Amino acid sequence: QVQLVESGGGLVQAGGSLRLSCAASGNIFSINTMGWYRQAPGKQRELVAVITSGDIINSATSVKGRFTISRDNAENTVFLQMNNLKPEDTAVYYCNADLRTGSSSPVFRYWGQGTQVTVSS
Repeated sequence: QVQLVESGGGLVQAGGSLRLSCAASGNIFSINTMGWYRQAPGKQRELVAVITSGDIINSATSVKGRFTISRDNAENTVFLQMNNLKPEDTAVYYCNADLRTGSSSPVFRYWGQGTQVTVSS
């Protein structure tokens, strides 16, 4: 059993900051990529940023220069530091992890339950 638990969402004014955390726990052998996606009302889920086990990062153009993704491999945790937030950043933010539960297990993608981020103008 694997769980991803997010924290750090909330309500903030435009220009403010939030830091999201997502901790993976359970039967984990190894984690490849960890990342953050978001889904605004009436829109499809979209990539925010992902980070590989080797710290290679890919992020959406809309968040470059404002959001920073990082991870703590020892704690199986991924972070998203969000600065200069805008009302259009309002969404439910989901973390995910591509991981193996055993040495011969295939890589499977697990998702967190989501955390609401609301940015007021």
